[in-house]
Amino acid sequence: MTTTTTTTTAAAAPDEETVRRLAALLVDFLQTGVPPQGLFTPDVFCDLTVPQWRLQAAGPDGVAALRRAGHPARGAVPRSRVDRTPTGFTIEVEERWESGGDHWYCRELMRADVRDGAVAEISVYCTGDWDSAQQRRHAEEVRLLRP
Repeated sequence: MTTTTTTTTAAAAPDEETVRRLAALLVDFLQTGVPPQGLFTPDVFCDLTVPQWRLQAAGPDGVAALRRAGHPARGAVPRSRVDRTPTGFTIEVEERWESGGDHWYCRELMRADVRDGAVAEISVYCTGDWDSAQQRRHAEEVRLLRP
């Protein structure tokens, strides 16, 4: 079996200020569906994994179209956590939004590689979108130790 690994190598690890700035821009993008100026490189690549499916997009417009296809409504990111890595950062988010008369929820973990002060590659791992019925079922069947 042959394994191929693709890695973006940054010239230098991004500093804390760059990571904080890009993480804030990424949260803004998740809430609006519109990539803010300076978030992505012109050749950004996105690899999105959702339960039982995988999608990819390139370029800021392609990444925005991929986002809007899965989350057409504006939403909120009430919780997030960012950790700097040698090539960029990881961010864990909780998202909430309304669509089709229902309240939705998901959790995502993203690994972003930074080049020239912008996100050049991003891998997104999503739990899948939970409608209000799934959220109710989960609340009835599971007691979380932390929110």
